[in-house]
Amino acid sequence: MLDDFFSRAIIAGIGVALIAGPFGCFIVWKRLAYFGDTLSHAALLGVALAFLFEVNITLAVFGVSACISIALLMLKRHASLSSDALLGLLAHSTLALGLVVLAFMTWIRMDLMGFLFGDILAVSKTDIAIIWLGGAVILAILFAIWRPLFASTVSHELAEAEDMNPERANFIFMLLMAAVIAIAMKIVGVLLITAMLIIPSVTARRFSTSPEQMAAIAAGIGAVSVAGGLLGSLEWDTPAGPSIVLAATIMFILSFTAAPLLRMRSKMKSNK
Repeated sequence: MLDDFFSRAIIAGIGVALIAGPFGCFIVWKRLAYFGDTLSHAALLGVALAFLFEVNITLAVFGVSACISIALLMLKRHASLSSDALLGLLAHSTLALGLVVLAFMTWIRMDLMGFLFGDILAVSKTDIAIIWLGGAVILAILFAIWRPLFASTVSHELAEAEDMNPERANFIFMLLMAAVIAIAMKIVGVLLITAMLIIPSVTARRFSTSPEQMAAIAAGIGAVSVAGGLLGSLEWDTPAGPSIVLAATIMFILSFTAAPLLRMRSKMKSNK
């Protein structure tokens, strides 16, 4: 089955969706949408450095994203600028630097659109292994820090009072986010990664009654979006990455109708 490019795309895309769901929930809870954008913009600089130094693209993207995360933490402690201003500075400066580095490397021909919007139909068996094995490790670490990370989301001061070390949990979360960006980049591209993190999560919020349930539903919605987007791409010959994001957007719009209906059905059952 893995010899079929479409089957490989489905397997890889669902793997990314299962990883992105829980992380997207924390991005929504912590209001870190711009942080996801910053890391995705920095990914292009990682791609440029990978070509320049002839190293693995996924590792280079993770390294650059991790450095951006650490730089953000240090700047927040020592700079007088707000978080939004710092994120804007890092996002646009890394994106610009990446494009300039790519422009200087005239001897290299590459599909820039593929990096910007993803090339899920070109994933290999190695990419699938990285997504699923790497994703399993990432989710295991996230599960290990779930309690202090969620507590710091609700109240940073309370988490400190309970001796949960929220600073360490947030630092690990940022490094894990860098890993997610590196893994997901080939699927939907650097410009659409944040959409795949946020849209399934905000959709899941309408159907959830607990944080864990929201994370699970977000992963499921992401997986359905991947399948729907790829089938639509195959049927109408549209770009795969944007089609996946559009499928997730359609599910978000439909949730405005589905969620109230489910609540009414639940109330009717409880009244009986």
